Amino acid sequence: MNSPSIIVFGSINMDLVARTPSLPVPGETLLGYSFATAPGGKGANQAVAVARLNVPTIMIGRVGSDSFGQELLSSLRSTGVHTEDVLADESHHSGVAIIAVDDRSENYIIVIPGANGTVSAVDVDRLSQHLPGATALLLQLEIPLPAVVAAAQAARNAGVKVILDPAPAQADLPIDLYALISIITPNAIEAAQLVGFPVHDADTAAQAATILQQRGVATVVIKLGATGVFCATPEESFFIPAFKVEAVDTVAAGDAFNGGLAAALAEGLSIREAIVWGAATGALSATKAGAQSSLPDRATVEAFLKERDRSVSVFSH
Repeated sequence: MNSPSIIVFGSINMDLVARTPSLPVPGETLLGYSFATAPGGKGANQAVAVARLNVPTIMIGRVGSDSFGQELLSSLRSTGVHTEDVLADESHHSGVAIIAVDDRSENYIIVIPGANGTVSAVDVDRLSQHLPGATALLLQLEIPLPAVVAAAQAARNAGVKVILDPAPAQADLPIDLYALISIITPNAIEAAQLVGFPVHDADTAAQAATILQQRGVATVVIKLGATGVFCATPEESFFIPAFKVEAVDTVAAGDAFNGGLAAALAEGLSIREAIVWGAATGALSATKAGAQSSLPDRATVEAFLKERDRSVSVFSH
């Protein structure tokens, strides 16, 4: 690859998606009306999101030596993601995510890690070979935390930007991890888990961001759903309103946001412009069903921004 790449280190799952009029409560059995399998996993979703924006993308992780694993790798390659260093684990099944989506586009997700749960320092060694020349490392929390910390440390040592999506939410992240993070991108629920109080608007997001920066994070980006995005950098704080769209399925919107953000930063855009790109990519993802199938390509994002008079944020290609 001639141009700088983005590395994604994280989970690769097969999503098992059921659609139902409403989400069940404990003990309740509901009749759904559709079922599908689709490639997913927060790591793989973010890799596809970046690749569809025409930025070279390398995926590092594990799948099982099973039919799901073969299908997952084939799907990643079809979108342009480089998968040469994704390990096929012969001792574990591929990760799966059981997802229910209701008629209001709300969802719940149960993740069974499988091979993702065995990601370790061995995988970080493979990742490290790609750090020279990379612009960013994207991390999430669907693989073992020691591997996440080791990957962040390797990237920091190599001078590569670390972007952490702290999902699934965890309240007890190691304090040493924060200082390794260039940009952290929690949603409101995840931010609340990290700081211990509700985060629901720009004011509470600002309070949360201050705490996260005190722990060592350089830039905090808090996704407030349909409201917008709050960002605090070492130099400034600002709020970007959300794009209004007709939501169909929000399951991959957060991953789409991170992909758009990272891709824009890799192309040299400012953090403000990159957040606009992330917001647009996430909004477009929410208008289609599925995870990776909902992720927009570059032309679609550019057209979306142009229609809304936000075309100043154009990549340099």
